[in-house]
Amino acid sequence: MPTKHYLTSVSAVLIMAAANTIYADDGYDAPASWPAPTQEHLMGMGLFDRLEYSVPDQGQDAIVWDFQGWYGGDVNRVYLKSEGENVQGDGEDAEFESLEFLYSRLIADFWELQGGMGYQGGVFSDDHAERTYGVVGLQGVMPYGIETDVAIQVSDDGDVAASFEGEYDVRLTQQLYLQPRTEIAVAASEVEAFGVGEGLNSVRAGLRLGYEVTRRFAPYVGAYWKKEYGDTADFSRASGDSSEDTGMVAGVKLMF
Repeated sequence: MPTKHYLTSVSAVLIMAAANTIYADDGYDAPASWPAPTQEHLMGMGLFDRLEYSVPDQGQDAIVWDFQGWYGGDVNRVYLKSEGENVQGDGEDAEFESLEFLYSRLIADFWELQGGMGYQGGVFSDDHAERTYGVVGLQGVMPYGIETDVAIQVSDDGDVAASFEGEYDVRLTQQLYLQPRTEIAVAASEVEAFGVGEGLNSVRAGLRLGYEVTRRFAPYVGAYWKKEYGDTADFSRASGDSSEDTGMVAGVKLMF
């Protein structure tokens, strides 16, 4: 009896395999009325990658933020991104280095192509020059886990600029990490109102030591160096600022 049952089971498996082969060869598809085997669920997330107090060696202290939030599925999403600072003691409101609303589509594993509109200036006051721009970018993870954000902006006056940001978490323990970070900005045209010169504008490099209390909450301390070049440096010196500086930061990374 056991042998008989074994042969019966083998026969059933062979019949099923043959049927699957026939359906595959004939290009058999499930009826359109059948439900999908998996359902895409819309999700959302907000992340303050940097929310910090910056103390430069030269100049005034500032509160700095780098935020992005998204809503959507695995392939299509909408993003809200913002970077800026509020210089302490200058009597002016916060300035948005960028405030962007983007459509994003997954085009390869770990890579999203993004495009939309952006704004630079002071949203809540007239203390700063203002402009809007279109933006196309690529956000993802390079080999070795380097998180990358590359963008090209074209302003309403036709001024073209580009930026690159990259950061990498070096795990010291399960909760303690060291994060090197680099930012590079270039421009194809001079815009004196925003202190932007033609060519390489600035390079900023930083190093942060963070501790993940949870995956959603990680305080950190760090240091940075930044340098401006060409006409951008000339604009800074003309306004009484330094074209090269170092400083310390203390902040928190928040996810919700």
